[in-house]
Amino acid sequence: MKIIYVNNTDPFEAVCGIGYMMSKVKNTNNSDFNDAIELMFFAYRDFIADPDVILEAHGFGRAHHRVLHFVAGNPGISIADLLDILRVTKQSLARVLRDLIDGDYIEQRIGANDRRKRLLHLTGKGLALHAKLLAPQEKRFDEVLTAIGPQAFEQWKKTMRLVINREDRENVDELIIRSRQARSEDGK
Repeated sequence: MKIIYVNNTDPFEAVCGIGYMMSKVKNTNNSDFNDAIELMFFAYRDFIADPDVILEAHGFGRAHHRVLHFVAGNPGISIADLLDILRVTKQSLARVLRDLIDGDYIEQRIGANDRRKRLLHLTGKGLALHAKLLAPQEKRFDEVLTAIGPQAFEQWKKTMRLVINREDRENVDELIIRSRQARSEDGK
């Protein structure tokens, strides 16, 4: 793959201080896409590594992390809505929820409008664990923001949104807004 730069300068290097750039020209073997795929895999590996260590100390895994994350961002979420977000089976969610409820990280409350619904909330212990899991990820993004600046960071978020299936983007946007509201109510 030949990388072509205008004026022999790597714009990614200029913005990010990183000496590597995917080519601007799509070539026949899709190496740009392969590069992006490789970067996604490695970024995810490193992004989740610190929380993995914290989770392991509690006897939990990544499924527990996802449940804690979405319950924290959507206090009072129903099990049906959580299943829809996670796209897992009832059986696998039930196992993870049981661990988190038995460990006093999540509590179920009866719905005010529909007493058959079980609405999920983090307990104080769950909020503390969630904050501990988020801290290294927030630190990583703070370092990225410092390195590339707010404009590039916003562009990256737009790019990530476009990677999401088109039919899911609006729902994800709504989840992000609800999560923001929940964090502001918690004072974060």
